[in-house]
Amino acid sequence: MTSTTPRIGMVAITKHGATQLATLAPQLPEANIIVSEKFAKTMQGLSNKVNVYSGALRAQMAGLFEDYDQIVFFISLGAVVRLIAPHLKSKDEDPGVLVVDDAAEFVIPVLSGHIGGANAYAEQLAELLQAKAVLTTASDVGKTIPVDILGREFGWKVEAPKINITRVSAHVVNEEPIAFIQECGETNWWTRPTPLPKNIHLFKHFAEVDLKYHKAILWVTQQDIPPTLWQELEERLVVYRPTTGTSK
Repeated sequence: MTSTTPRIGMVAITKHGATQLATLAPQLPEANIIVSEKFAKTMQGLSNKVNVYSGALRAQMAGLFEDYDQIVFFISLGAVVRLIAPHLKSKDEDPGVLVVDDAAEFVIPVLSGHIGGANAYAEQLAELLQAKAVLTTASDVGKTIPVDILGREFGWKVEAPKINITRVSAHVVNEEPIAFIQECGETNWWTRPTPLPKNIHLFKHFAEVDLKYHKAILWVTQQDIPPTLWQELEERLVVYRPTTGTSK
């Protein structure tokens, strides 16, 4: 998943699903359509690339996981879970997988909703379909900081052991006191329409932080963090490295 423009694949195997997909497709001309021979005629006239397959959809799954960054299924959730199960690797590698119900009332991110971007894409699709995006990722539901991908749109790199990211994420979603120290990088990192949660306290310097009070520290810096400080803070610290050295 290295391309800057997400590769989108949309799949339908039922009459209603194919109809919903054919209605949505003109709004997403960059998306590829994947349907069985039975519903090929439903897709006639679309400007989208249409891939028609024969046989079972199960046989197409390995190729879908390889070819697309977001895969949207107009299929039941249970069927999708069974179809994708043999192909799962990790949240860092798997594509986003989404399900749209037969009536196009709900868009459900099933896989890689957070890191893989399926949550954000679900919200885009929901707006186009006039449907509801069903999000279950804690940081998205709670409208708080996504610790593992914060600043990704600016090119920030996360520097921390995985256990730190897990522990700090838990502190964030559990609304415990969090110190956010920003010494450099873009200052418009909070992109949600809702206010910054009250448990997130902003600082300009590490020395200002009360380490006894704050359960975790998110630190945007170019400083080298000495091993002794990592040890002192145990699993409470996550560092972000912006590509810019000064605040904007």
